[in-house]
Amino acid sequence: MATFHFDLVSPEKIAFSGEVEQVDVPGVEGDFGVLAGHSPLVASVRPGILTVTIGGKHEKIIVLGGLAEVSEKGLTVLADTATSLADLDRAAFARQIEEMESNLKNEEPGNELDKAIARLDHFKVIQQHITSTGMH
Repeated sequence: MATFHFDLVSPEKIAFSGEVEQVDVPGVEGDFGVLAGHSPLVASVRPGILTVTIGGKHEKIIVLGGLAEVSEKGLTVLADTATSLADLDRAAFARQIEEMESNLKNEEPGNELDKAIARLDHFKVIQQHITSTGMH
């Protein structure tokens, strides 16, 4: 299978940089897969699980929002946060969800509350995926 260059960058570190076969990205407007030769695009990334395929093996990385750009040079994802499942502190992630739930009580009805609920829902989907599959 043809490969392309992929960079996953967060403010803390370069989480990944190398040649890959495929990357599945959790997009705000729907998840999308990138293969070598993909058409150029820019998309917002929602909190979710990004899957990198190398040599037929899949590496799962949690991203908590960001921006993805596909160009002739490959794919670059600028993630707000990027953590491999192996490095995820599941207890801290659960506490973050609890804190988000608690903070909802302080939000006034409107657009900000809607955004907070949507973000919380994304986090809960990630947590459910982690606990309900062989990813733990």
